[in-house]
Amino acid sequence: MKIRRPRLPRTRRGQRRLVQAVMAVCVLALLPAAWLYVSTADRLRTTADAPRADVAVVFGAGLWDGEPSPYLAHRLDAAAKLYRAGRIKVVLVTGDNSRKDYDEPDAMRTYLRKHGVPDARIVSDYAGFDTWDSCVRAKKIFGVDRAVLISQGFHIRRAVALCEAAGVDSYGIGVDAKHDATWYYGGTREVFAAGKAALDAVFHPDPTFLGPQEHGVTRALAGARD
Repeated sequence: MKIRRPRLPRTRRGQRRLVQAVMAVCVLALLPAAWLYVSTADRLRTTADAPRADVAVVFGAGLWDGEPSPYLAHRLDAAAKLYRAGRIKVVLVTGDNSRKDYDEPDAMRTYLRKHGVPDARIVSDYAGFDTWDSCVRAKKIFGVDRAVLISQGFHIRRAVALCEAAGVDSYGIGVDAKHDATWYYGGTREVFAAGKAALDAVFHPDPTFLGPQEHGVTRALAGARD
């Protein structure tokens, strides 16, 4: 069975319309990414000038043999640094625990404890299956109204935009990362993830798992003020 190649227009009018159609598709594809850049332009900080906030949210970024991946470790290092500097009081670690043999939040908690953050100041969200889920659960389940978000630079704009859409007043810290294959993959992935982010921000779908309200952040903050 022969596969027919698509025929290109032979007339100038047809060719012009084809070019216009391709350009329109490209513009539509890039609109969500442009929205992320514009909407978060004044919301990005560094660990040196991060605003004071009760809560920092650290998003999961994979485990290697049960330990935080280098990318995740860099996020956790930034959170520990902010805690030691007195700029945050509680760290909400949010990640995937959908399988018994994969537990991002507990691995993140263990790492933070080793780097000077008391266990009582760490709160775990075991159902942060993606960025939107983490943002919605931070607001609806853990009662977070304002937070500093910590992730890599290629992801932080989407995190800030989605948490803002979920009702969390957010500032983002994009930690440094080596420009290796993972970094380039992450940056490319964000172009496509921006489209889903725009849909999430508009339609506000329920997260994969919502569940009852938890008071871990409230208790941790109460302890921090004692």
